[in-house]
Amino acid sequence: MKIAIATWNGRVSPVFDVSRQVLVLDVSDAQVADRCEETLDEGALAKVQRLGELNVNTLLCGAISRPLAEMLAARGIEVIPFVAGGVEDVLASYLAGQLPGPGFAMPGCCGRQGRFRGGCGRGRRGWR
Repeated sequence: MKIAIATWNGRVSPVFDVSRQVLVLDVSDAQVADRCEETLDEGALAKVQRLGELNVNTLLCGAISRPLAEMLAARGIEVIPFVAGGVEDVLASYLAGQLPGPGFAMPGCCGRQGRFRGGCGRGRRGWR
């Protein structure tokens, strides 16, 4: 399985829509078999296409626009959004089966404030 983490200065990039770098990891049995850095072109369609070419199954990222998240989902790429923290810490948490979770949630309405207690979208049409 391949996962990609949107990166910026050793941390998860705060907004995937403008992110230019991803760390692509080949994961087997909760162990990283291979890793490489990839540069993404600007534009939502180019990002989706490149992640598809890289055979990415899951994207870990910070904030992401709904249209881009929907394009990735249509391509069969699972998106775990609103993740914050150091790349290696986030990776370790993911490999341990602890993402999504409040420990690496972005602050704000869908982060620590309630996303993991059902707060995002409660009482209105929300997306997760």
